[in-house]
Amino acid sequence: MVELAASVRVLEGCRPDALPLDALIAAGRPALLKGLARDWGLVRAGLGGHRPAMDYLRGRYNGRPVQYSYGGPEVAGRPFYDDGFTGLNCEVRRSGLDQVLDGIAAHLDDPHPPTYYVASLLVDASLPGFRADNDLDFDAHGVQAPPSIWIGNRVTASCHYDAPNNIACCTVGRRRFTVFPPDQIGNLYPGPLEPTPGGQAVSVVDFDHPDFARYPRFREALAVGQSAVLEPGDAIFIPSMWWHHVQGLDAFNVLVNYWWSSMPAYIPTPMHALYHALWTIRDRPEREKRAWREVFDYYVFGPADRAGEHLPEAARNMLGPVDEILARQLRAMLIDKLNR
Repeated sequence: MVELAASVRVLEGCRPDALPLDALIAAGRPALLKGLARDWGLVRAGLGGHRPAMDYLRGRYNGRPVQYSYGGPEVAGRPFYDDGFTGLNCEVRRSGLDQVLDGIAAHLDDPHPPTYYVASLLVDASLPGFRADNDLDFDAHGVQAPPSIWIGNRVTASCHYDAPNNIACCTVGRRRFTVFPPDQIGNLYPGPLEPTPGGQAVSVVDFDHPDFARYPRFREALAVGQSAVLEPGDAIFIPSMWWHHVQGLDAFNVLVNYWWSSMPAYIPTPMHALYHALWTIRDRPEREKRAWREVFDYYVFGPADRAGEHLPEAARNMLGPVDEILARQLRAMLIDKLNR
């Protein structure tokens, strides 16, 4: 693994019932929340070993089939693209969580185990009752952030970004997080938008064995990257759009995370706009692209009220703040235009 000089800043004394959400978002940079989940039931079980942690999960599992990624020993714990970047090196399977845990348990001492990876499983759907002893109090902030659980062996989630804010709690095993600010996208060499190993394009750089001849700008990313190793009970805050590379360091690892958006539910993901811009703008002549950049700077990336400030309020329509009613009107208009 590449070494970084900078470490993620550490915040001590955070509690599940007193999350400093406003301060975290205002700071706009990652933070290691030391010991945030240290009193969780799963953390306590895991400190007794892998088997007690697995038994804890089995005892709260409702039998509903789960989806997971499986790869042979040659995958080396790194769900990724295939050699041609047109497919993936793992297959998606469905079975009971019990069977996944059995597969991991069978290879706990194997130096080259097959890869098992349950990713982003909604806790409430498959582990009812889990949150009674393992939860952060987002409700106290009026924030809807249903937790997801991630279960696997020594799995690496290649460097990627997520649109929502994220608090990830390390519950069993240790994990190394390596994070980069959003402006490093060009230095991280993202792979295809489709398919992807986990829903988002990931960096094609192998962080364990970086090929600087092929990916020279990766050195620039390393110069501003930060890292942190989370022990069981630690958590990390990752702001929206920050890139993060996550490595499970032990033979059995479990993480619980919470995503939440700063925007209301009626505002969709900007990824829709990205795909539309790739379709409608990217391949135009450079002169036209420069002109459209000015248009977007004026309407989108500048001050939110600039484009409509010289108009009467009643005439602003979509140039004014987007509420739920306007959002529905915009959606209907776009659907109508795209279907022509």
